[in-house]
Amino acid sequence: MKILTFDIEDWFHLLDNKATQSVDSWNNYSSRLNGGVERILDLLETTNQKATFFILGWVAEKYPKVIKKIDSYGHEIASHSYAHQLVYKQSKKEFKDDLYKSKVILEDLIAKSVVAYRAPGFSITSKEYWAFETLVEMGFEIDCSVFPANRAHGGMPNFKSVSPCMTEDFGKPLKFFPINTQTIFGKSFIYSGGGYFRLFPKFLLRHWFAKDDYVMTYFHPRDFDPDQPIVPGLTKVRKFKSYVGLGTALNKLRTIILENDFMSLSQADSLIDWNNVNKVKFNQV
Repeated sequence: MKILTFDIEDWFHLLDNKATQSVDSWNNYSSRLNGGVERILDLLETTNQKATFFILGWVAEKYPKVIKKIDSYGHEIASHSYAHQLVYKQSKKEFKDDLYKSKVILEDLIAKSVVAYRAPGFSITSKEYWAFETLVEMGFEIDCSVFPANRAHGGMPNFKSVSPCMTEDFGKPLKFFPINTQTIFGKSFIYSGGGYFRLFPKFLLRHWFAKDDYVMTYFHPRDFDPDQPIVPGLTKVRKFKSYVGLGTALNKLRTIILENDFMSLSQADSLIDWNNVNKVKFNQV
């Protein structure tokens, strides 16, 4: 199964960047959210495709009409936190408060339960398994935060599954849809979203998407916006990662969608026999 998801945040919501890390700083920048979301919705309409949108609570609070429009098009709404902060830099209380705020804002807007979550930057590491317990406590049923490889914002290279799995360690079941990986020379890497997708040439992406039975994507409005400003304070390497391939990414994604069968997260969830998936025990991860 191939799952299409978008993380809805603005062009300045870059992690680990001093100039843009605080919520107060975001009011210093002009939003490009409306145009970015419209570009994605147009693509999905012309390809007759449904997707899951992981929404920042801050974005939903500031631009409720945008979120309602996504919902009105029949796409699934999920949480991407409220304030887009790295989980491993938060206390348990800070994480819980942020999660609660996000869930309430989204559910009030669309009058539907929000049961899926993705951490900003996939920033739940092996030291923050308490975050999964908090998700269960807050009524979430699905997590899409597991990045089973090393990355700048953490990752879980020792996670025991690179396909849908679940745990019952936290009182109620929690289902996981990890990011999928490819392996070259014994090292795992990601290709199905963000800067990774923008960097790789189309012919390789077409090959990997067609080859892999399980794919979890993650795209942002900024991935398809070549006219966006440069975020201040970035190193040369970070600037390259953040802006490479912006002009070609939308065409790449259109080709990939037309050549593969994609679905939303909820559609994928309904197709899985959860009694027969890998059961993750966190004292063994």
